[in-house]
Amino acid sequence: MKIWILILALIFWIIIFSGKEIFESIGLDEISYDPTGRLKVFVYELPSKYNEEFIQRDPRCLTSKFAVEIHVHRFLLTSPVRTLNPEEADWFFTPVYTTSTLNDKALPLLFESPRILRSAIKLISSKWPYWNRTEGADHFFVFPHDFGACFNHMEEQAIKRGIPPLLQRATLVQIFGEKNHVCFKDGSIVIPAYVPPQNLQSHLIPPRTRRSIFVHFSGTIYWEGGFYSRGIRASISEKFKNNSLFHISDQHSTTFYEEMQRATFCLCPRGWSPWSSRLIEQVAFGCIPVVIADGIVLPFDDEVPWEEISVSVAEEDALKLEAILTSVPVDEIRRKQRSLADPSIGRAVLYPEPSEPGDAFHHILNRLARKLPHDKSIFLRPGEKILNWTAAGPVEDLEPLDIDD
Repeated sequence: MKIWILILALIFWIIIFSGKEIFESIGLDEISYDPTGRLKVFVYELPSKYNEEFIQRDPRCLTSKFAVEIHVHRFLLTSPVRTLNPEEADWFFTPVYTTSTLNDKALPLLFESPRILRSAIKLISSKWPYWNRTEGADHFFVFPHDFGACFNHMEEQAIKRGIPPLLQRATLVQIFGEKNHVCFKDGSIVIPAYVPPQNLQSHLIPPRTRRSIFVHFSGTIYWEGGFYSRGIRASISEKFKNNSLFHISDQHSTTFYEEMQRATFCLCPRGWSPWSSRLIEQVAFGCIPVVIADGIVLPFDDEVPWEEISVSVAEEDALKLEAILTSVPVDEIRRKQRSLADPSIGRAVLYPEPSEPGDAFHHILNRLARKLPHDKSIFLRPGEKILNWTAAGPVEDLEPLDIDD
């Protein structure tokens, strides 16, 4: 009897103290794993000109697909992982909004973003000692634009600009993810675009509504000729616009969300960059995403079972969509729909307020926690410098911006 008591006690001890590893070893889903207690984050208190004043000038930035930088900041301010003692912090977050100056189409104006970022880093490195001791290796930033910290929506220009050298050692949390791309840094955390949860909720239709549309796409097709989307959207439109299986429109109609909920497959072709906020909308509405973006790194790809809920089509096969999608067995379609109906899947790609266990905020924290503990080698010796503040990049990006001007 004593032996069995000892065995049971040992099993209990392993479960209590081995944390995430024991859950993974027995195959339990990591998608709901709670990061609280596994890390502490110090949020720098910057002057409001680096963040809140952007919202005051233009409240549209709160609901744009690039609004993640704002909502992650707000989440962290009230999160149990926040610490007010920087000496006990595992991570440091710099709340600088680089995509919250919008044009008349609600798209970010990025001309000064690198200089605003440089100004913020100059401030934290002069006011606090924590940046200088690692040159940012225990810091993370949120960059929600098309090509992340490359700060340009045109791929050629984004590649030319590159990621600012000051971020060489930092962890980038960004929507953009593409394998072997200049603007995708090793170790980056790829997250979902922002879609206001209240917008989705207000457009829900009865759950058992028949999905009478086989393939759906509604969005920008032409922009600066066929160059936009590498010509993929234009080619799809020309090929399938008169095909009865396809519902294709270049307009966001007032029934856009309702149409998604009546469709079996929803196309998610690349735009300027591989990612699109429509991927999040499709998941939320149970429409099987058809991702057409070579090399894309999908959000939380270790946690969200993308292969079970979506279909991937190579860009060169875009004109074969009818043959590809009509050949998907009915049983497989139903399996994907059942997986999409799992509440934990939709929750993982949304940023609700207040936050909920298993939502996108928690997955960001999970990813940060999995990078711990930091290797001792990240800490520099006294006087040691690694980063070059005047390294490669456009000359106009090298001077910190005085954003009081």
